[in-house]
Parts: sequence; structure tokens; C-alpha cells
Amino acid sequence: MSKSPITCHVLDSTTGKPAAAVQVELFLMGGSAEFSSLAQGQTDNDGRCSTLLEPATKLASGIYKMKFGTGEYFKASSKPTFYPYVEIIFNYEDPSSHYHIPLLLSQFSYTTYRGS
Repeated sequence: MSKSPITCHVLDSTTGKPAAAVQVELFLMGGSAEFSSLAQGQTDNDGRCSTLLEPATKLASGIYKMKFGTGEYFKASSKPTFYPYVEIIFNYEDPSSHYHIPLLLSQFSYTTYRGS
């Protein structure tokens, strides 16, 4: 595998284009139900963050969270938004699989799903 075991892709549905320069942070939930930061990155010009973790990184099964800096993204283009951050919490159950977290974003809504 030549990319991070967990990747994401952010598309801005208000422009119909990839959302570049969105801050992304990956967290792992610990035993006390608190999240600890594992990695930080930023989406590229295609709205993708495929370098969040080193390709050889082995993650344990567990509950993870991706946090997207949507407020700063919209602020950069002088657009208001209802969501200053989008946090997606997901089960990471098969460490041998690649997990892709797409985010379809607008100023007042968002959608996500498990991608491939």
C-alpha cells in the first residue's frame, strides 16, 4: 500500500469542486472514552489527504475520529458556515483493509459514508 491506511476526500458541493486546504486530524478513542490525536494533515488541491499516516503504519482495531476544519475552509473564501468543524466517528475493525472517509460539504450541511 502506498498511502495512509486511513484517507479522506472532501468535496465542496456548493462549488462542485474538491475542497483544498482543509485541515484534517485523526484521533483514537482510549479506554476512558477520550480521544487522543494521532495525526494531522491537510487536503491537497484534489481535496484528498492520503498522507495522514505513513503507509506502513499498523493501527489497532477501535473507535477513531476524523475532524475537519470546515469553518476555516469557508472563512478563507468569506463564506459563512453553520459547522465550524465536522467530526466523523467510525469503527476501525479490519486493520488489513484501507479505510476511506469521504466528506461532501456545503455551508449548511454535510454527508459522509465509508468509501473505497
